[in-house]
Amino acid sequence: MTVALTRPFTGRLGSTSRSRPRTGVAVAVAFLLLALAAAAVPGLFAGDPLAADPLRVLEAPSAAHWFGTDQLGRDVFDRVVHGARHSLSIGVAATGISVGAGLLLGLLAGLTHRYADEALSRGFDALSAFPLVLLALLFIAVAGVGTTSLIVAIGLAMMPHYARVVRAQTFVVRRAAYVTHAVAFGGSRIRLVLRHVLPNVLGPVPVLAMIGLGESIMIAAGLSFLGLGPQPPSPEWGAMISEGRGYLHVAWWASILPGAVVTAVVIALTVTGRRLQRRFEGREAA
Repeated sequence: MTVALTRPFTGRLGSTSRSRPRTGVAVAVAFLLLALAAAAVPGLFAGDPLAADPLRVLEAPSAAHWFGTDQLGRDVFDRVVHGARHSLSIGVAATGISVGAGLLLGLLAGLTHRYADEALSRGFDALSAFPLVLLALLFIAVAGVGTTSLIVAIGLAMMPHYARVVRAQTFVVRRAAYVTHAVAFGGSRIRLVLRHVLPNVLGPVPVLAMIGLGESIMIAAGLSFLGLGPQPPSPEWGAMISEGRGYLHVAWWASILPGAVVTAVVIALTVTGRRLQRRFEGREAA
């Protein structure tokens, strides 16, 4: 009879598998910090995004121009760095509108009479049935083209998602023991909402907002690509991709590299947001 000898498991495989997601999150966070720094002080990283040089039209990436030049001889890297301010500002503003409106309507649906809740809930369901881009396009068709219209359109299109989450959280919190005790002790409705309901409802919202920020940036870039956002020569990422698409066969970098930056930012926000979501839900140890 043969006895198989095995070595005791040391746990290295598990620790290695856990370290890989943490490494990915660290890279994502570092990239986001770099993008935020570029948005805050683009002049520290790049030159004038509007400076054109007719002698350097459609030059390939090199040591002098890391991302090459576009059809007007402008440095693509400089434009991508300065575009971080435009694209991130649009995404943050749109997310702020969607979170604020969703929080207000979600609380209203969760705390008012059931008929009002039913009406608001059916409205959320109806809006959620449409693709986000289609809702944004409908608003822009009414309000007109421009950065402000783009921000409001994306914010309103994404609002139902946050409203439904806040409504569900409100139903859970309003039935909690501490809220029942506060009502028994005669607390006013406003005091109950501000002191007990709102702080406990806000828990998952920042995490969802980080994930939603990536989606807002992606939608903004897509709508700007269609010419519905900041207009040229503004160095907005979606507009840059649109400007360079006519030269893909001779200068792929004018569109591909700005598109790669948009993709990297969205992935970094999603990876960081998902990690925070797992931590918030208690599915992952610190």
